[in-house]
Amino acid sequence: MIQSCVLAARPKTLPAAIVPVVLGCSLAWELEGVVDFGLAFATLMGAIWIQIATNFFNDAIDNDKGADNERRLGPMRVTSSGLLSRGQVYLIAGLCLSIATFFGVWLYLACGWQIIAIGLPSLYLCYGYTGGPVPLAYRGLGELFVVGFFGVIAVSGTVFVQLGTWPPEAMVLGVQAGLLSAVLISINNLRDAKEDVLHGKRTLAVKLGVSGGKAIIVIELVAALAMGLVWWSMGYACYALASLAIVPLMLPILYKVLREEPSAKFNAYLALGGMQLLLFGVAFAVASIIE
Repeated sequence: MIQSCVLAARPKTLPAAIVPVVLGCSLAWELEGVVDFGLAFATLMGAIWIQIATNFFNDAIDNDKGADNERRLGPMRVTSSGLLSRGQVYLIAGLCLSIATFFGVWLYLACGWQIIAIGLPSLYLCYGYTGGPVPLAYRGLGELFVVGFFGVIAVSGTVFVQLGTWPPEAMVLGVQAGLLSAVLISINNLRDAKEDVLHGKRTLAVKLGVSGGKAIIVIELVAALAMGLVWWSMGYACYALASLAIVPLMLPILYKVLREEPSAKFNAYLALGGMQLLLFGVAFAVASIIE
């Protein structure tokens, strides 16, 4: 049971929840020289449990829609494989949302109504990413969702929790982090495009084809790197340099993705994308401390 829950939680996706909080706290330190570690912990826990809930809902809903089957190229899913029942997966997803809500109440009491404005859509979209009347992942909106919620809102919201303001630097950093997180979705969708089209999952990789799906990954990576020029223009040379930290992994990802046809090999490139996001988070945090 525990092993199945860990598998469904998809630990390798958690950097997409952790890194934006680290980035937001790092930026708060850079701007004001303060970090409230209690609020940082509550923000981090809220983000992690929302991510885990999203993964559980995704596991069950994709199974309901037939998107996960024996031809799947990605990691095993617990609902389709029978490791957990559909009801168990939904129940655990709900429990994860309850934990996230607890930390959300903590933040609301400390920071005010803005937390509700951020938190309620985030809680709904745990389910609405793949379920509900307008499932974003099935409408080609997955990348946009990730840039918005795992980038701009996650980073800006973290900075707001720390400082009580919405500085423009948080928007820049949020877009940059969101683009690097969206790379994970794009690689995943490109790998699964042939199967997704059979089940009505109209991701960008399905809509644009293999060449278009590869182009999206190139655009995301190049745009994330180019954000370093924005930092330079704003007078943050340290962040411009920190942006270069993605290059060592960006280059092999581009080389492999552009040269090869989508297959199970893309799981390795997905892992590289996660490492790239982590490396960026570490580089930015270090730059904030030593600058």
